Parts: sequence; C-alpha cells; structure tokens
Amino acid sequence: MVAEAKEVGANRYRESYGRYLEDFKVGDIYEHRPGRTISETDNTWSTLLTMNQHPLHFDHEYAAKSEFGKPLVNSCLALSVVVGMSVSDTSQKAIANLGWDKVRMSAPLFHGDTLYAESEVLSVRESKSRPTQGVVTIKTTGKKADGTEVMSFERAMLIPKRGHAVDDRANY
Repeated sequence: MVAEAKEVGANRYRESYGRYLEDFKVGDIYEHRPGRTISETDNTWSTLLTMNQHPLHFDHEYAAKSEFGKPLVNSCLALSVVVGMSVSDTSQKAIANLGWDKVRMSAPLFHGDTLYAESEVLSVRESKSRPTQGVVTIKTTGKKADGTEVMSFERAMLIPKRGHAVDDRANY
C-alpha cells in the first residue's frame, strides 16, 4: 500500500494513498495486504444484496448435494473483495476505470477461506488526449491462503500524473 502524509497546513497532515502515473513500472508486482477471510454472513449478505437467488450460495442442503458438497462463495463477492484489496496500491488516485477484461474464476471459494491478492503492471502509457493523465493496465490475481488461484482479471484505469490528482488540492 502506498501511503504518504501530505502537509496541508501548519502542523496539519492528510493521508494520501495510491500511485501516480509515474509510479507504475511494467512488470512490477504489488502484493495487497491484509488478506480477507470470507464468512458465511459476508456471502449471505452479498447474495441478498445482489438478488442472486442461486441456492448453491445459501442453501446448505442444496449445496451438500452439489459436486462441491457445501455452499460456494458468490463469485461477484469474491471479485469485489479482490478489487477492493487492490485499490490503495493501484487505483486510489484513479480518475476512472476504463475496462475489465479476461475475468476468470479458476477455483471455488468457500466460507472460511482467506483471500489474498496481487497485481502486475502490464502496460503504462500517457494519454493522447489528456496531457495530465495516462492509462495503466494491470492483471490482478486472487489466491487462497494456500496459494490456490481462485480468480484473475485485467483492468485498465485512467491515472493522473503527479500533481494532478484530486487529493493534490489542499482544499479538498
């Protein structure tokens, strides 16, 4: 997690997270910590919130008869947690997400599993139409504590150059 304390007044500091365009280097890998253990409550709330009514996520009897033998964590919840884990390192200063590609769910996730994530910088380029910004593409991978990969995806983001982020303004 990239953090710094910016002076915004006499004896007054504001925390700032994230990276500027100049901080991203192709091939760098950021390990996102802390991890997050997914509870049954997390899964139930997510399933209800998103109106996903598939019983494999919340009906223990139904899930027991499936090939998994127990409820699966909703994949949209897992994706949201992994993305959230990556924000402070990759997109805290982002102006916009530009696209998501190659979303893959490679292994099941269950209640009690702990997720960890990491992101690799795939490309960095200056914007042709926005001189104070650029585009960064990363590949983020979510893994269980035992190292089993459960998901991966690529994400492109519009990132400001140093001195041009919202949190660079003292009065924000």
